[in-house]
Amino acid sequence: MLMRHRGIEPSVHPDAYIAATAVLVGDVTVAAGARVLNGAVLSAEDGQVTIGEDTVVMENALIRGRAAYPAVVGSAVMVGPHAHINGSVVGDEAFIATGASLFPGSRIGAGTEVRINAVVQVNTVIGEGVVVPIGWVAVGDPAQLFSPDRHDEIWAVQRELGFGQTVYGVGNDVSMRDLMRGQSKFYGHHQDDTIVEPRAEES
Repeated sequence: MLMRHRGIEPSVHPDAYIAATAVLVGDVTVAAGARVLNGAVLSAEDGQVTIGEDTVVMENALIRGRAAYPAVVGSAVMVGPHAHINGSVVGDEAFIATGASLFPGSRIGAGTEVRINAVVQVNTVIGEGVVVPIGWVAVGDPAQLFSPDRHDEIWAVQRELGFGQTVYGVGNDVSMRDLMRGQSKFYGHHQDDTIVEPRAEES
């Protein structure tokens, strides 16, 4: 399903495939040969989502574009089921495995593998051809890799990366009540979304 959001509708190359239960919202561009499978959601909240040639977005993946952090997925990329790419730039021929999470401002080099359930934190930069092991956390610029049990070491790097400001545009002193009031208003823009009807030549 294609949805018009903030007055912009998705653009899908005629040689791309979008499954019937996939949802593309707003300023989303899908290149030739790309495949977006069932249950995947590509949502341009207030920033673009771009999917390169021959990239496959598997079932139930979420790719979200943000104003300051568009989601740009290169060519010949595999995005696994339940992967979460939020305001990240992913280089060509990368492998983003099942359940991997990429946060805003992160950059993933060409040929990199982010393996099952691995996390790439905000504003983290991973070079080309790097492997982030299963369940590990990449954090920093340049990225340091940690097993998930090394929380204190992860936090020592992560706290300098500005998670709240990057993801929500707020400082650390904002209450959850105020944060969610802002998020409710932000996502409330979807109340005005409309379905893009197929053109006559497409039906």
